[in-house]
Amino acid sequence: MDHEVRRREIAEAVWRIAATRGLPAATLREVAGEAGVSMRLVQYYFETKEQLVVAAFQQLTAAFGERMRERFAELGRAPGPRDVMGICLAAVLPTDERSLMMSRVQSAYFAASLTDPAIAAAAGAAGTPPPTALENLLAAQIELAVAAGDVPAGVDATLEARGLAALGAGLASMVVAGLRSPAEAAETVEYRLGELFRSR
Repeated sequence: MDHEVRRREIAEAVWRIAATRGLPAATLREVAGEAGVSMRLVQYYFETKEQLVVAAFQQLTAAFGERMRERFAELGRAPGPRDVMGICLAAVLPTDERSLMMSRVQSAYFAASLTDPAIAAAAGAAGTPPPTALENLLAAQIELAVAAGDVPAGVDATLEARGLAALGAGLASMVVAGLRSPAEAAETVEYRLGELFRSR
């Protein structure tokens, strides 16, 4: 079997455990059982739990990126600022079983990092983007939209971006908790973007 495929399968076993029982439950032995492989094979690819946690989070980050790229490809044209903002915000919203699991895993990493410095360090080692990364991207698109006359002059791009990023994160958490449906979350994001881009 291709080594990268095997590593990905083992990493996704970490996801399934983290999504249902929390990240601390993802021991090497439990992951081996979930993946249907021997513990020796898991240790062949990942000598320690820390390495496994880092690799699983790297796979998660890559999966979110792939989801975003697919949405851009589906657009079928060069994206404008509103397209970019809508796609980036929609990518953080769980809309199907796989993305719901991914959001649960992300929440599990966050929850575990609050009390486990080793997991916090592992997530950092995996290249977890800081919250400002999305905010900076959104702010840049708002500035482009202001320059094009699609968003009113005088809008504070930084504050708007901060609010939109927080909105996306909050809605994703509500969908994970079952407090909002994916459709309601997507509708809320579209409404907010419509308000921002509405000519005044």
